[in-house]
Amino acid sequence: MSSGNRAWWGLWLILSAGTGIFLTMQLTGEDKSVFLPGKTSNGHYQIELACSACHTDPLGGGEVLQQACMNCHGEELEVADDSHPKSKFTNPRNADRVKKLDARKCVTCHTEHREDITLEMGVTLPADFCFKCHSDVAENRPSHQGMAFTTCASAGCHNFHDNRGLYEDFLIKHLDEPDLHDELKLNPLSLADAYLATDSYPTERYPYRVLGDSEADRPESVRSDARIMQDWMDSSHRKAGVNCSACHEQRLDGEAAPVWVDRPGHQACSACHGGQATGFLAGKHGMRLAQNLPAMVPGQARSKMKKNVHEREVGCVSCHGAHRFERAHAAVDACLGCHDDQHSLAYKDSPHFDLWYRETNGLAEKNTGVSCATCHLPRKTVRLDGKDMVMAEHNQNDNLRPNEKMLRSVCMQCHGLRFSIDALADENLIGNNFSEKPGVYIESLDLVKKRLDLKKDIQDL
Repeated sequence: MSSGNRAWWGLWLILSAGTGIFLTMQLTGEDKSVFLPGKTSNGHYQIELACSACHTDPLGGGEVLQQACMNCHGEELEVADDSHPKSKFTNPRNADRVKKLDARKCVTCHTEHREDITLEMGVTLPADFCFKCHSDVAENRPSHQGMAFTTCASAGCHNFHDNRGLYEDFLIKHLDEPDLHDELKLNPLSLADAYLATDSYPTERYPYRVLGDSEADRPESVRSDARIMQDWMDSSHRKAGVNCSACHEQRLDGEAAPVWVDRPGHQACSACHGGQATGFLAGKHGMRLAQNLPAMVPGQARSKMKKNVHEREVGCVSCHGAHRFERAHAAVDACLGCHDDQHSLAYKDSPHFDLWYRETNGLAEKNTGVSCATCHLPRKTVRLDGKDMVMAEHNQNDNLRPNEKMLRSVCMQCHGLRFSIDALADENLIGNNFSEKPGVYIESLDLVKKRLDLKKDIQDL
């Protein structure tokens, strides 16, 4: 072998060895970004380095990815009134539809690492997915003549999975509603009453009663702090009999008995607030913790955040406070303490904030104010140990995929359907936090009214 060839072979060996070492370091280290095939969507980028969250089996195929999707989003689909359930496409009679669009698999439409088809809120979706099966819709619905196929999923029209807020019978039911209802009152949260009525609440250890000043059960070795003690004294926990040990004593792996933890995490909260913790871990605030990654900090967000909080870890206490656990603070001030986008900054100049100010200052009835949490952590009725309770949904992304999901859970508690649909479709109105009337007009209700009038004319013939 000539000296020139030996030099080339030597260079090739050095580069190969260097590449191997680099890839090994990437595989075994925390930063695996070199393996990303493209930019990750806003919905998943926080966990993009936890590859196993989606790729649970490195050698697995489509079924592995499908199960990974269902691990996080399966419960959401179960409660949806799914217009296109998997059963529709596994039915042999619909085999022709599967050839056009294999909707048995989430990744057919929701393909990650595809920035060109990634919409707001991190949903990846091809623009023509409706057209593949419904290209002849105008033949049966003359009202759809001339509509572009990209308008199917516009506000006030069709959602692939859950169409409850937009299907025709629902539109007819709410056809002539006013912009604003006479009664403006939200369902009151019912945490205390509901917990006490369940079998899971530890009433023997923490009886429901107001604890006295001297009853705090922190160990003698834990330094007393006057501010912390005052916060606890002012808290709903102390008034409900929840002592220091309820949060700070935890049974850790390898420990025979509970040990005192100075800074308990979300696991301590989930012992009593399991539903809220589940929602928190499913949303952008807590999804990193759900994958055993370090907690999110606002500096990692892709939306605009205040610079002074970029390194503050996001957890239960970052919103509710470590000892006072104020719901009112968490509902507004905690949100505005981090978020610095146009929508958030406009809130305090909005009619919604006026209602919140009136309630929190005793100028209006309880549950009439509209906070950030009112819309983004909406109140819902759930069953707990066979009992109904009203709790806040702590997955703040749940009703934004798409935002028409807010119609039932939020907007229509105060507003009519037409106003609500137009408002959610108006990007400028969202930006100024709904400080004026909608400047967008969605024709869905008009189309329904025309169909009703046409049916009536036919019946009158």
